[in-house]
Amino acid sequence: MALTTYPEAGATQRGPLPAGYRHLRRRMRVGAGDAAFTGAAEAVLTWRMHEAMGVPVKSGAPRAAPGVAVATRPGLGPLRICAPCVVVWAEEGERRAGFGYGTVAGHPLRGEEAFVVTRDDEGGVWLEVVAFSRPVRWWVRLAGPVLPVFQRFYAYRCGAALRRLVRTRG
Repeated sequence: MALTTYPEAGATQRGPLPAGYRHLRRRMRVGAGDAAFTGAAEAVLTWRMHEAMGVPVKSGAPRAAPGVAVATRPGLGPLRICAPCVVVWAEEGERRAGFGYGTVAGHPLRGEEAFVVTRDDEGGVWLEVVAFSRPVRWWVRLAGPVLPVFQRFYAYRCGAALRRLVRTRG
């Protein structure tokens, strides 16, 4: 497994999120019922959620699993950045499924991001995006207060894309 650029690997799975980073937690309802949970979990674990929101993914495997190298390219047109990561944890259960990936050398941030689908007692299906990060590159530091806005927007787009995927599947 590639070495992460931070020592707190796995903190998005077990918590608490470490101090010294900017934290993000966003929880969005994406559907209801068994089919919605199964479809949402599959879309998250197979990179389809990212691809549905227009973020190209290059992965060493068709499914998230610890040690899998992943490079996403968020952004627009020529303003896309390369964001190399490695999956540090993944799980798939009856009520919770998802993964967390951490930054590796070459990523403009240092930290971890997780995408977790859960099913509540009433059958509601939720996506939670949890992250901790801090800038590494000078141009990311320069972005200052714009970075958290972009990260919240990215999380929102994840939820919207997953909601669309679940709706068109059922």
